[in-house]
Amino acid sequence: MSPLFYKFCYLTFPVFFRIFLRLKVLGRENIPDGVPLVIASNHLSLWDPPVLGASATRPVHFMAKAELFRPKFFGWIISKLGVFPVRRGAADRQAIATGIGYLKNNEVVAVFPEGTRSKTGELGHVGSGAFFMAAKSKAVIVPAYINGTDTKRHKGWPKVTVIFGRPIEYDKSKHPGKEELDEIGEKWKDAVLDLKKAVVENAGNAG
Repeated sequence: MSPLFYKFCYLTFPVFFRIFLRLKVLGRENIPDGVPLVIASNHLSLWDPPVLGASATRPVHFMAKAELFRPKFFGWIISKLGVFPVRRGAADRQAIATGIGYLKNNEVVAVFPEGTRSKTGELGHVGSGAFFMAAKSKAVIVPAYINGTDTKRHKGWPKVTVIFGRPIEYDKSKHPGKEELDEIGEKWKDAVLDLKKAVVENAGNAG
């Protein structure tokens, strides 16, 4: 990650998003400082990583499919923004080790537990290994819900909302086996559904 380049984008992207996506961010107070942190969000479109990164209060590292790094220039740009490659379809030990390394350095890694973009806007299947990096490094897990970035499903001027929830409680003393990871996944899914309701209620009150 290039701190200067990231800072430049962090200052300019929110302005762009507030104008063109009417971005509104809620719950920033739920993002703790100075601790290893995993932000776990639903996934609707390619807009999600930059929107989520621009909404957070700390620099965020993202996993991205390795294919995005093949155009060398684009790969160079996103690597400067803290993005690191992952090979999909199999457990990528190098990508997992990279993520855990960031977390052990008290940094932030964002994950999309569904593994792919939702075509319907509803939450999909949550992979059992989605929270392995967090549990392995005993990181804080903050759920996030993104609404409105799936612009192809909604005509007109986009209106995007990002909301961060309270950290998910889990037993950090346990070895992160499948049962423990599934339990965290269920807690995350319940938290995200609650955040979705909060976004709907907020929109209703605003109207």
